[in-house]
Amino acid sequence: MTRQADPVAPVIGVLALQGDVAEHVRALASLGASTLAVRTPDQLDQIDGLIIPGGESTAMWRLAVAFDLMEPLGKRVEAGLPVFGSCAGMIMLADRLVDGVPGQETVGGIDMTVRRNAFGRQVDSFETDIQLHGIAGPPLHAVFIRAPWVERTGPDVEVLGTDPRTDRIVAVRQGHLLATAFHPELTPDTRLHQLFVDIVRD
Repeated sequence: MTRQADPVAPVIGVLALQGDVAEHVRALASLGASTLAVRTPDQLDQIDGLIIPGGESTAMWRLAVAFDLMEPLGKRVEAGLPVFGSCAGMIMLADRLVDGVPGQETVGGIDMTVRRNAFGRQVDSFETDIQLHGIAGPPLHAVFIRAPWVERTGPDVEVLGTDPRTDRIVAVRQGHLLATAFHPELTPDTRLHQLFVDIVRD
């Protein structure tokens, strides 16, 4: 049963330019969170946290530039806005990017190097179970679609999980920022979304 949104709950935005917007909104709503689809810079001032969804990172970057969101989003991240990025969202939160298209920019915030499409193309998509540090219960079922991986992390980045097949880093946290190479919004398991809600509340 879906819980009603708490009227005093923090407002969590979902960057609604491209990608799995509805899936993240649905997961947050199931936890009783208040949500806002974010498309304009002024909407960034109305939220307490933000999810950057899975999708296509180059399209997301170009749309963020077109909607004048890149610079204000970067400033909000620097100022401490909690952000959770899944797949393309992980790429957007990386300080350094490998195999991006010419000129591709990221919002940054997490001291990591991410390789775009590291696991291969659409036909190489796969699912596996991952044990995540800080997530109680059984391993989380993870869906990887044209997924990136993390090649290097800085000293302040906590590695939350690795792909059991390749031992590549696929989930990280740095303070108020959380990122996964996979799509938790595509499964009924809301433990990662709950973790992010807790980060926003804290």
